[in-house]
Amino acid sequence: MDTKKLRKELEKRLKHPSRQFIYDREKDQLRIENLRTGQGINVALPGIVAKWHEQKDQAIDEVVYFVEEGLQAMGNSVTLNGNEQKIFPVIRATSFPTSSKENIPFIYDEHTAETRIYYALDLGNSYRLIDEQLLSEAAWSIERIRETAMFNVRALSIPLKEDEVAGNKYYFVRSNDGYDASRILNQAFLKDMSDKITGTMAVAVPHQDVLLIADIQNDTGYDVLAHMTMSFFASGRVPITALSFIYEAGELEPIFIMAKNKKK
Repeated sequence: MDTKKLRKELEKRLKHPSRQFIYDREKDQLRIENLRTGQGINVALPGIVAKWHEQKDQAIDEVVYFVEEGLQAMGNSVTLNGNEQKIFPVIRATSFPTSSKENIPFIYDEHTAETRIYYALDLGNSYRLIDEQLLSEAAWSIERIRETAMFNVRALSIPLKEDEVAGNKYYFVRSNDGYDASRILNQAFLKDMSDKITGTMAVAVPHQDVLLIADIQNDTGYDVLAHMTMSFFASGRVPITALSFIYEAGELEPIFIMAKNKKK
């Protein structure tokens, strides 16, 4: 399976009289768009191909499902009022668009040099990024969105899985609720992890469905972290960044891990 074959398969399975497909060759990205509304969903093909090599047709089935659900949700009228418990922050790369296809600005905050915080209304099987139009219709302030989203993400459970390689410990948050990476915004959780870590604390959000925390004890730990992060980044449905962050005194500083166990 390569991106060309994947694109043809997605176009075949998502074909509908009310839709059009737009392929961005430079980004190797396929957009499935509603002809009536102009709203659509962008699908990054390389990440799905990488996932296909592990999961085969299940990887494609998952994309088709989320695209169908997403397009259906876009056609429904939504409001923030009465849905306060369904508002969450989502982490995205700084290269992620700051406005919708209709040029309506999204509500977002800067996070790190590699990431931004957007805000989403959870619709069950999909979500809608909150933009200025949705904000205006509900007569909400940006501060209210921010406070509501942060309260909700702090209320999420944080199931941890642990692994150890060459004396270095790695903790994984993978609840598959769409907000695993968002848990990086839970400052109390990061502080608790910092208190239990005896080496250098590193954090990574390679895609939206995983948060990785490492207790680095030696140079090998950095190399293993780099390989893990790149692997997750390549296979994620919504990739964020292949870089990791050093966590110190409540701050996240991006680090670039070079080959042969060297870091910069």
